[in-house]
Amino acid sequence: MTWTFANLDLIVELTLNHIRLSVIPIVLGFAIAVPLGWLASRRRTLRAIIVSGGSLLYTLPSLPLFVMLPYLLGTKVLSEINVLVALTIYAVAVMVRSAADALDSIPAAAKEASTALGFSPVGLFWRVEFPLAGPVLLAGIRVVSVSTIALVSVGAIIGSRNLGYLFTNGKQRDFLEEILVGIVASLLIALVFDLILVGIGRILMPWHHSSRIPGRMPSLRAPAARSREAAV
Repeated sequence: MTWTFANLDLIVELTLNHIRLSVIPIVLGFAIAVPLGWLASRRRTLRAIIVSGGSLLYTLPSLPLFVMLPYLLGTKVLSEINVLVALTIYAVAVMVRSAADALDSIPAAAKEASTALGFSPVGLFWRVEFPLAGPVLLAGIRVVSVSTIALVSVGAIIGSRNLGYLFTNGKQRDFLEEILVGIVASLLIALVFDLILVGIGRILMPWHHSSRIPGRMPSLRAPAARSREAAV
């Protein structure tokens, strides 16, 4: 533990950079994947193209992608933009299937009732479809969060300053403590991110949480009910 206490400043710096490099792709991936999932839920042909395309993107090896992006984007080899773009691609690839499944699973009766009440397509999405799809979307973004936090470390190979540095430097020095510190710090970040996402889900979707309480009936119609009241 002597090395850990002597290098706390370095560990904190790398941890903060790791968090920053994780948050941006998670948010961007969600923002891009949800509209794509909405399109996929509307047309079977589009669904096959979008979901299959996402699966193919996720099969791309991360290290070659990090190396290729500077040539494709015209950025510097050590630019963080390369890491952020690569991680966003993987986030979209993972999230788009969850988004498509979430929006496709909404009962047709709920959408028909909302349309009959005069909801516009935009209002239907924000007031009915998006809230009802929330639990599945939350599950998807939790998977994206863990995946992204793990993939950030690969960026250290091309010079990105994150916890992956502790893995590569520890391996070169054959120093186990440094590697273990990197692993523990990454796990803690993943745990904190997951707890934050669960907390956000409970705040934004209280009907989903209450439906799990014994003796309470599931309330899948809660978002739609509030939407009907707003329309009236």
